[in-house]
Amino acid sequence: MNAAPPVRPPRQPKLAAGLFLAGATSRLLPASIPLRFFGAAVASQVLAWLALLAGSGLLPRFAGGLGWTLAGLHLITLGMLAMTAIGASLQLLPVATRQPVRSLRWPLVVWWLYAPGVAAVALGMGMGQPLLLAAGASAVVVALAVYAVLLGANLVGARGMPVVVAHGWIALAALALTLATAVSLAFTYVGAPLFDRATGLALHVSFAAYGFMGMLALGLSYILVPMFALAVAPHERQGLWSCALAATALLLAGLASLGVAPQPLRVAAVLAGGVAVSLHLKLMLEALKSGMRRELGRSFRLVRISWALLVASLVAGLGVALDAPLDGLPTLFGLLLVGGWLLTFLLGMLQRIIPFLASMHKPPGKTPPRTPSSLTDDRSLALHFWCHLGALALLAIAVVAESPVVAGLAALVGTAGAVAFAAFFAILLHRMRQPPPAGKSGRSAVA
Repeated sequence: MNAAPPVRPPRQPKLAAGLFLAGATSRLLPASIPLRFFGAAVASQVLAWLALLAGSGLLPRFAGGLGWTLAGLHLITLGMLAMTAIGASLQLLPVATRQPVRSLRWPLVVWWLYAPGVAAVALGMGMGQPLLLAAGASAVVVALAVYAVLLGANLVGARGMPVVVAHGWIALAALALTLATAVSLAFTYVGAPLFDRATGLALHVSFAAYGFMGMLALGLSYILVPMFALAVAPHERQGLWSCALAATALLLAGLASLGVAPQPLRVAAVLAGGVAVSLHLKLMLEALKSGMRRELGRSFRLVRISWALLVASLVAGLGVALDAPLDGLPTLFGLLLVGGWLLTFLLGMLQRIIPFLASMHKPPGKTPPRTPSSLTDDRSLALHFWCHLGALALLAIAVVAESPVVAGLAALVGTAGAVAFAAFFAILLHRMRQPPPAGKSGRSAVA
């Protein structure tokens, strides 16, 4: 009588943190590279709120045009959001896709082109200097083109994480269109546009915010949320369905911007985007619910708020597509999309990413590495939390009530929060160079 074959225990799913951290130190950039991008992003946030303060008289009904309001918007989008995305993706994607860092020189080339270019763009917009704006835009476009090559090379050689890779490819395609429309809009002011302004602006908003930045934010969430929650990786097939629906929404929005059945396709784009977001948030909430770490603190309260504001931006976008009779709705849509979802999400994640990456770089000498919690100044982040949310609420009131005074107050509160966040970053840099406090070493790198 043959013996029954042994029963193998079911394979236990691996934690996303374990998959991410396996061999991670061999795929790290020098700390100075991602931190210079993050530092520039932190400084850009302070400057953005100051620029919005200078342009607060026009902010409640802002609809474009040179001035400090436009400069403030681009200090957020180019200076804060894209700067953070470049620094984070250059470091996180090689680790996540298990590839060696191919070059240390080209990320520095991106930095030296991009940071001065963003400064020139902001000054050109604020001071009403089209030639300075065009020069800055040229530097930004070249820098982002180099970054796109680096991103594409990483995606081509990726091993594993197909959901993250799929989002990366769509973000890369969206970046290409974003660059074309950015050049067109910038050179409109010197009489050499590639598209008419209305078409270029519609394409730029959709593919810069929801396309490039949005798809990177959604894609990197499949790494970051389960990693910090100590959860298993989200369901792969559902993540790919969410990605496909988001890509469909972008395609429909692009066709509508080009004049193909504008209203029906815009409505269809919002509906497809809504289903994509619903599926994505379902996966994220499942990861948070099932994770071994349930209390993720103030940073993930910001992340959860940003998810709610993402949904609100789609509702506002549907209102814009249907020409809802609400004064200031396009401005409110932009606020919910850029300041609400994207900025709030990145600020929440940066509070985790910066200490996490810093803790993986051991200080000189024989001292043990610092833990993320020992590098973090909680008082600065507490002040930033309330100031950021207060500034967003005041901006929404300013838009609805068409009040420049409230807009100015919002910019002051936002500036205070941005300065507090800058203090958090400066304290972290100082603590990186110090030995860890007694009894604080040896804890998990994702603590």
